[in-house]
Amino acid sequence: MGLHDVSKSENAAQIRRFTRHIMQDMRALEYMLENDMFETDIQRVGAEQELFLVDRNAQPAPLAEEVLGLATDERIVNELTRFNLEINLDPLEFTGTCFSTMEADLNRLIESVRGLCGKVDTDVVLTGILPTIHAWDLRLDNMAPKPRYYSLNDTIMSLKGGLAQYHIRGVDELFFQHDNIMVEGCNTSFQVHLQVTPERFAHFYNIAQLVSGPILAAAANSPILFGKRLWRETRIALFQQAVDTRASNLYLRDMSPRVHFGTEWVNDSVLEIFQEDIARFRVIMTSEYEDPFEALRNGEVPKLRALQLHNGTVYRWNRACYGISGDQPHLRIENRLLPSGPTVVDEVANAAFWTGLVYGLADEIDDVRERLTFDDAKSNFIGAARRGLASEIDWVDETRYSAPELIRGQLLDVARKGLQTRGVRDEDIQRYLGIIDDRVASKRTGAQWQLYSLAHMRKQGNTTRAERLDTLVSGMIRRQMDGKPGHTWELAELEKRPLNTIHGTRVEHFMTTDLFTVREDELIEFVAVLMGWRHIRHVLVEDEDHRLVGIVTHRSILRFLTDMKEGDEEKDQPVSAIMVRNPVSVTPETATVDAVRLMREKNIGALPVVLGANLVGIITETDFNLLAARLFEEGPSDEASEASV
Repeated sequence: MGLHDVSKSENAAQIRRFTRHIMQDMRALEYMLENDMFETDIQRVGAEQELFLVDRNAQPAPLAEEVLGLATDERIVNELTRFNLEINLDPLEFTGTCFSTMEADLNRLIESVRGLCGKVDTDVVLTGILPTIHAWDLRLDNMAPKPRYYSLNDTIMSLKGGLAQYHIRGVDELFFQHDNIMVEGCNTSFQVHLQVTPERFAHFYNIAQLVSGPILAAAANSPILFGKRLWRETRIALFQQAVDTRASNLYLRDMSPRVHFGTEWVNDSVLEIFQEDIARFRVIMTSEYEDPFEALRNGEVPKLRALQLHNGTVYRWNRACYGISGDQPHLRIENRLLPSGPTVVDEVANAAFWTGLVYGLADEIDDVRERLTFDDAKSNFIGAARRGLASEIDWVDETRYSAPELIRGQLLDVARKGLQTRGVRDEDIQRYLGIIDDRVASKRTGAQWQLYSLAHMRKQGNTTRAERLDTLVSGMIRRQMDGKPGHTWELAELEKRPLNTIHGTRVEHFMTTDLFTVREDELIEFVAVLMGWRHIRHVLVEDEDHRLVGIVTHRSILRFLTDMKEGDEEKDQPVSAIMVRNPVSVTPETATVDAVRLMREKNIGALPVVLGANLVGIITETDFNLLAARLFEEGPSDEASEASV
């Protein structure tokens, strides 16, 4: 697209010129709408499949460029990171066997990608968020080598004015900072496109907004990030925070994030959506552009490059899109809220449910604006992202249902009628909507399968979080290759990590982040009691800024108590008297084999983990000392040498 980096100081004139071209594109769009130049005699559906690449240890594999170098199909393209790819399906006429054709095409393309991945010792997994992804994977070294992505990163981080803040609460709580937009690469989706006519666009778009809550509740597949159980569809919160450019110090000011659901129903035209996003969000990228009216004078369809680029930097969950089919422009709604996975057939079932429901309700409801407030539709969407099928839905005419009750009691029938109206084959309607019905009846979305599997594995003995997450992803891959719908999957069973798979892992795979720490001026006896209460043998000492100061070991506590004389208990000795200052530490990205070697060489039972100056975790002999002993008894392998470099 010929994209360039932009900055406020150096390219202000360039931004002004580009803004002028956006306005010109808007005038051209308005002209084409007024003169009925859009395609109206056909409706199409299309999809984009995002996926993860993982290595044989189920960890992100930054080998997208190598896979693309082997690919000959232009529909297989880059995504933001080197461990993501995207497959762009050919659009299909929305009728007949469109969905079974979509499923067959997608399976064929994914198998092709999987075959290419096999040549570089990599595999493919479909999931909204990869459970085994770690913060170290989200460094700029793993960004896809495209100027567009570097430009977007520089601009968004500049607008943020500092580190990006992430805070998501679920069963667990995630709170962290990051210095680039690569966190967006934790998300993969199955984006569905529905072509609609300009005359009915506003109505169809409002219906798409209306059904977002129940659709998302039935499709949730992103419950885990960095090992923490968060929202059923954590992508929704994570993506919004990843590209949020709002300042946090603007007292009570209403400002929309660039990732958003919208602010109100659309009244008349697609123009309202573009106008709002141009008004609310500044230009952050520029590209080559054209004079759309010159194209019109020449009998050509203008590409509206400037408008499309700006639209591509505002991430509505239901996005309005302009496109060209042959020699005619068209409008479509891009559904961005559906996650990848659990399987291809699940994704196509989600697509059939959504498109059928939009068409069915568009015929059944004359004007949604009179039947439900926009705030209720937005609240349904957020509630579904948080709780999935456990959410409550405020529906039209002041009714309220549980998500399963609404979906099975009303919406599946409406979707069936919508698909029948479009002439979709009856066998396909029964198959795909049957999958949705069975999934909702069992309350077993992909998100629930992941959470149930983790809980099941915790009961199977003394296992590490890393082992459970690795097993989860490995289990996904095998079941996805089998192709059965996700709600029929057996729970993942714990797989003991093969001995040699520790090579290539990092400290962050094994470290404990739920820490019990003390300050150096606290009471020594309190540390002794803390060790007893929590059954731990090492307590870390940090200052008020969470910087590592020292470590107190069980051995040092025993020595102190042994040497204590009568009356010493009244002296209230501080922790600083017995702690080891400036203890040996490692960083999260340290190779696990190197950390094990360091513990053995230093004859220590624990390693604090620090990021910059801050304490973030600890690994102990309890975590993997027995495994380490076995590794070093067998001697280093070539893999170990590579992992240690």
